[in-house]
Amino acid sequence: MTYADSDVQVMTQRQLESTLWAAANALRGPVDPGDFKAYVFPVMFYKWISDTWDSWHAHAIEIWGDELTDEIEADYHPFTIPDGCHWADVHQTVTNVGVKLNTALQRIEQANPDLVGVFGDVNWANKQRLPENALVALLDTFHGVKLDPNHIEGDMLGAAYEYLLREFAEASGKKAGEFFTPRHVVHLLVKILAPQPGDHIVDPACGSGGMLVETINAVTEAGGDPRTLRLHGQEINLTTSAIAKMNLYLHGLSDFEIRRGDTFREPRFVTKGKLDRFDVVIANPPFSLQNWGAAGWSNDPYGRAFCGVPPAKNGDFAWIQHMISVMREDTGRVGVVMPHGVLFRGGKEGNIRQCLVEKDLLEAIIGLPNNLFYSTTIPVALLIFRKTKPVERAGKVLFVDAAARFRAGKNQNTMSDADIETIHAAYAQGEDIDGESGLNLRLVNLDEIAGNNFDLNIGRYITTQAAVEVDVEAALAAYHDARAELRAAEHVLDEKLKAAGFNA
Repeated sequence: MTYADSDVQVMTQRQLESTLWAAANALRGPVDPGDFKAYVFPVMFYKWISDTWDSWHAHAIEIWGDELTDEIEADYHPFTIPDGCHWADVHQTVTNVGVKLNTALQRIEQANPDLVGVFGDVNWANKQRLPENALVALLDTFHGVKLDPNHIEGDMLGAAYEYLLREFAEASGKKAGEFFTPRHVVHLLVKILAPQPGDHIVDPACGSGGMLVETINAVTEAGGDPRTLRLHGQEINLTTSAIAKMNLYLHGLSDFEIRRGDTFREPRFVTKGKLDRFDVVIANPPFSLQNWGAAGWSNDPYGRAFCGVPPAKNGDFAWIQHMISVMREDTGRVGVVMPHGVLFRGGKEGNIRQCLVEKDLLEAIIGLPNNLFYSTTIPVALLIFRKTKPVERAGKVLFVDAAARFRAGKNQNTMSDADIETIHAAYAQGEDIDGESGLNLRLVNLDEIAGNNFDLNIGRYITTQAAVEVDVEAALAAYHDARAELRAAEHVLDEKLKAAGFNA
């Protein structure tokens, strides 16, 4: 909801980003950069709610004048702000500012059930964690800007939000990288899955919600109505799930569900004992997750172990099986970011991989350039699954080696718009339409894959220098994984020998 006001000075994107970064810098010193998000985003969201309330309050007065009642005005506001809980009430507080802020945020959540949990779990009154002078500086920085719809045009706030996510990731490395997927990777994966108006979409490891936001952008750019999409996300981390809700609200969305919980142990999108089904299932889940819940997987009430139980110390294939399990029978498609190890690791994972290939669910494997992510430098690939594959791809898997399609960066490599277009065209059309070196592909029959013992290593099917380099790195990663498993097995053996009375 917005309304025009010609006298208002709209902020520029640069001004907004500069202000938000200054807010983050207000915390520098007492707060670790990896934790900035837990403090900055709730305060920014609180300011947005208050400024938006002020904007609509002024508009309601303009329309109704003295005839305005509380009942009439309630229809103007997307959120309720209880008395004494507005931004101004907190900002003018002189002592125990954190206590006042805690109370205000808690009461706003109570008054708006959709916002429960959205402000995270920071104890603003804890002066040992956040000295009052730092909190006041943070509030002062935001106090100087207006974040209502008249001062912030279109998706400026959403773009600035992503700017902060990126800056936090660069400032704090892996800790922030856990919840931030580079936008160019998200753009490519969403482009491949091609969300359509009316689609039901889920991200079972949604992090800050970036992939869900991108599906809205994709439908909008294609001329569709994004309001027809139904967005769903599950996230186990409280702070990150709160950030996802804020992210979607700040991008102008309201018809979505972000639920907190463990996707493996407690899937939250379930109806009458059965998993809900979706048209698009998309995720960049945590790689090689240990202690993910293998013990309960063999008797999973939702049947997600349809191809077997993954290793207890590596949940990669658990994510894949869960995502396939929630695909719709006709329109369902899955896009997931995975380390190359899932393409060739043996044992239980090898058996699951064989099962998935034999069921003809795997449509494509796209090897991406190295060093694209903040959280890892290992090579990764996009795996695309479909319930119903195109006729020309039935009984086949498309291999795309895009490892050389990148722009080198100081800390991370990136993919340009041209790289994304080329990779997408290769996937969609099954050919390298630009004819340039740096991208190779091949459509491979399942018989050939079976002849290779269901090893899906890209280098087995496409011989390029880039593929060879990726395979070497992937093999090293697998070697380190195997050594870790060997050490764990030796430890278990030692304990059993000691228990039996055999001492070394």
